[in-house]
Amino acid sequence: MYPQGRHPAPHQPGQPGFKFTVAESCDRIKDEFQFLQAQYHSLKVEYDKLANEKTEMQRHYVMYYEMSYGLNIEMHKQVSAFLLEIYLAVKNLINGFLMAPAL
Repeated sequence: MYPQGRHPAPHQPGQPGFKFTVAESCDRIKDEFQFLQAQYHSLKVEYDKLANEKTEMQRHYVMYYEMSYGLNIEMHKQVSAFLLEIYLAVKNLINGFLMAPAL
């Protein structure tokens, strides 16, 4: 929680715990605040980076979806045209048999 490299004030004999002067306490609070600001800044940079990545991934997803949808429609058109060609060929073949003179 505290900045690395920061050492607490030495323990004074005969007194429980640590005793800080007002100036020491202010310095410690200032150091902790600066440390927290640095952490906040690095987290903010990481957040912005991830937000940009998310936006880019969403853009790629939409582009993929649009291409996939277009390809699917095109394939359906081609299959429909192919089936129509087969249908017409079979129809002509059947009509040819029906119109042929009987043996």
